[in-house]
Amino acid sequence: MTAHLSEKYIAGKLRRAYRPGSVASVDGSAGLYEDVRLKCAAVLIPLAWWHDEWQLVLTRRTETVEDHKGQVSFPGGSCDANETSPEETAVREAGEEIGLKPADIRILGRMNDVLTVTRYRVTPVIGVIPWPYPVLLEPAEVARVFTTPLLWLAERQNWEEHPFKLDGVVGSYKMVTYHTYDDEILWGASARMTLNFLEVLGL
Repeated sequence: MTAHLSEKYIAGKLRRAYRPGSVASVDGSAGLYEDVRLKCAAVLIPLAWWHDEWQLVLTRRTETVEDHKGQVSFPGGSCDANETSPEETAVREAGEEIGLKPADIRILGRMNDVLTVTRYRVTPVIGVIPWPYPVLLEPAEVARVFTTPLLWLAERQNWEEHPFKLDGVVGSYKMVTYHTYDDEILWGASARMTLNFLEVLGL
């Protein structure tokens, strides 16, 4: 059970682990990011207490979005020019993509950044939301919203690491792929963020 993981406990873990400007993980080789201006982005990692345990709320993107077509992901996207924090971006994107109201999100903290093969520098923001929730999907971006138990995600037998191929070339780094849950597969940068979060929590 994850009942011992109170919001105060999670917030404390996040605060102690966060290092401004630090990178938690890199999807790809260092050469991908040389002489490249990384695009700013943020995601909301929504936590929901449901069925007597913590669950992550995830989305599956449509096949029509610009990046990460059809992938399981967290609500999020590019920073707007007038936004001054990752929290602003994450909350706005969660509202646009799945209809989350800012007043319904309790921000617990943020994690160190993740660099993606699509050359985004993504800041994950963790927030607690009520669940079930009357989600309102943006049909051009989100095909589905679902939950996955945090403890299931923490079980080592439920995910694998294997060499990632980019444009048919096997890379020198590992990609995380979870086994199927509720007919969905969490993999890539979102899976890596999930593992980073679990590591922060000591799970």
